[in-house]
Amino acid sequence: MDKPATPARQALFFTRRQAWQRVAWLTGLALASASPLHAATMDPAVLPRVQAATFEVVIPKPEKDPITYEKPLPLDQLPYQERTDKYHSVGTAFAIGENRYVTAGHVLALGIDSLMGEPAVRDAAGHVYAIDKITRYSLHEDFVEFTLKDPPKVAPLAVNTQPEMNQVVYAVGNALGTGIVIRDGLYTSQTPEDQDGRWKWLRFSAAASPGNSGGPLLDKDGKVIGVVVMKSPDENLNFALPIDLVLKAPANLGDIDVRETYQLDAIEDKHTGTFKAQFPLPKSFADFSATYQKLHNADVDQKLHDLLTEQAGTMFPNGPGSNRLLHSTSTLDPFPTLLHRDSNGEWVIARAGAGKAPLPHNGYLARAMVGQQVMFHLRKPDDVSSKQLFGDSKIFMDLVLKAAPLQRRVGSEPVKITSLGQPSLQRDFTDNYQRRWQIREWPMAYDNGLIIAFLLPVPDGYAAMLRITNNRTEHEDMSDMKQLANYVYVSYSGTLGQWKEFLANSSLLPSVLSDIAIHFDYGDAFKYQSSRLGFAYTPSLQKIDAESQLVLGMSYFQDRGKTVWDVSRVDVKSNVENAEHVSLSRHVAPSDDLDDGFRNSWGKIVNRTHPDDGVPYSENDMTYIGTVGGTQANASSKPAVLYTAFYGVDGPRPDDTMKGKLNLLMEKLQVNEH
Repeated sequence: MDKPATPARQALFFTRRQAWQRVAWLTGLALASASPLHAATMDPAVLPRVQAATFEVVIPKPEKDPITYEKPLPLDQLPYQERTDKYHSVGTAFAIGENRYVTAGHVLALGIDSLMGEPAVRDAAGHVYAIDKITRYSLHEDFVEFTLKDPPKVAPLAVNTQPEMNQVVYAVGNALGTGIVIRDGLYTSQTPEDQDGRWKWLRFSAAASPGNSGGPLLDKDGKVIGVVVMKSPDENLNFALPIDLVLKAPANLGDIDVRETYQLDAIEDKHTGTFKAQFPLPKSFADFSATYQKLHNADVDQKLHDLLTEQAGTMFPNGPGSNRLLHSTSTLDPFPTLLHRDSNGEWVIARAGAGKAPLPHNGYLARAMVGQQVMFHLRKPDDVSSKQLFGDSKIFMDLVLKAAPLQRRVGSEPVKITSLGQPSLQRDFTDNYQRRWQIREWPMAYDNGLIIAFLLPVPDGYAAMLRITNNRTEHEDMSDMKQLANYVYVSYSGTLGQWKEFLANSSLLPSVLSDIAIHFDYGDAFKYQSSRLGFAYTPSLQKIDAESQLVLGMSYFQDRGKTVWDVSRVDVKSNVENAEHVSLSRHVAPSDDLDDGFRNSWGKIVNRTHPDDGVPYSENDMTYIGTVGGTQANASSKPAVLYTAFYGVDGPRPDDTMKGKLNLLMEKLQVNEH
């Protein structure tokens, strides 16, 4: 879900969602450089009052870490304060009345559904105070007011709701987690907030660093004029919310009113809508968090629904943009990728330049970034059975980490993570095409991160789709991925030995395989039978053993007015390395709107011209022979579906030998649809 480019939102996602990604599994992010610190020149008489009324916002560090590392974490590389602190310092808050405290809304939002715990405030002496109640909140204006349990006795900061332009101001805040500092600059200008100009941000030149969010912006007399919400990314002109807006906000009310956009990776179109709600306060932080999360999740669901409704006429498989794909034979690619609607409105298979890393015992991991998710194809090692892999998701993630190392940086040293342990969530999901996915989640509590994995069992291991996120956005990522599962393009490939294990896991098989019978006896016979197609052969055609390779080329096509995901091509090789193979492909009569390329290809099949004429030919050091199977086809019969059958082998072969091979393949070929 895309977020609006408001200062508050940029600050929120910079602080946490992107913070998880800085572990740089696939890409890396870096904190923007802080501006040089300015020397504070505040009246010494005012300084103690300001320091006493300003607090760090902290979140507890996880007490237990289930993650396994390649070696003990070199925590001695961290600064003493950081490694001994039981809390993460994430922002700033300040006292504005008797037991009334204010911070930026996005600072406390870090604790919503957090893996770490509830936020609290800490004073300069190190005393930590728990939040009691949330009393005011605005997502749009990006502030929150709250009370504390057993609050300290401090004099609240005075306020100035009519600050003068071009006067000295002081930004007070938790600079880079090193405690409260004060830096000077000028109140330079105002700028309308991005959504609809409902108010104007204060712009100021005092330096601000990550952690300053939620701190007070003071005038020359030490009075609060605003709440610091964002550091400018390009220049040292930063943003503060006028304090007048906080004071005038309705008491005991949570207000949400922001415009957001939703996009699904399968299409470029976006849905823009308003996340708008109000709820009563005060609430404990736990209740506030649960209320906000429930409203947010409902809004996400509604925006996704609205987007799909708006695009219903052209979402695959609907609309003319789907026809080319619905009339195409499988690519046989076992690497999973997504269907995507291009700028011309045509549905295509998204390109995925997968990188491959080896695993022991003939295993490997191929991965590529497709949209917001990492797509994986795990070819399991030979010493791991399908039952073990599908039954223990720790094995899957351990293999992924072995081939695609994930690192936790401690100080200047990256340390490999060797295991995330057992997933914290395990559930099953069936997509619109009756493919059965295993959904798994692994928490990364040390950085409030979360890995969501959609695992699709395939004969040689897993086809998988992963996202890196956090608990707060888990629902929207999960909703996205459930939708995207319907657009995953993948074929099923494996050795006959792998297929034998895979087919034994009946509860994990896609429903299409329940209508297909695959039987084989090594050294004796191979048989494939479905409601569409049947064929069989013996070793006189080609070798049949555990290392023979079977690929079911899957694709989307129309069947009696309904789009199905089914087999459109079957390839069987004598083994993985040998080029000898048989291939049977399904072809569909083109619709009138398709271009001449489809009609020409179909015409050649109907009229049994080259390469479907039963005459051997050579191509790329291979010898092939092919024909059209089933009912005799001709131009007048106007068939809707035809199958071609091919035999290929490496090197030159006599014509009689090739024709004999083709006859063996055709002897038991049965085409059941026309």
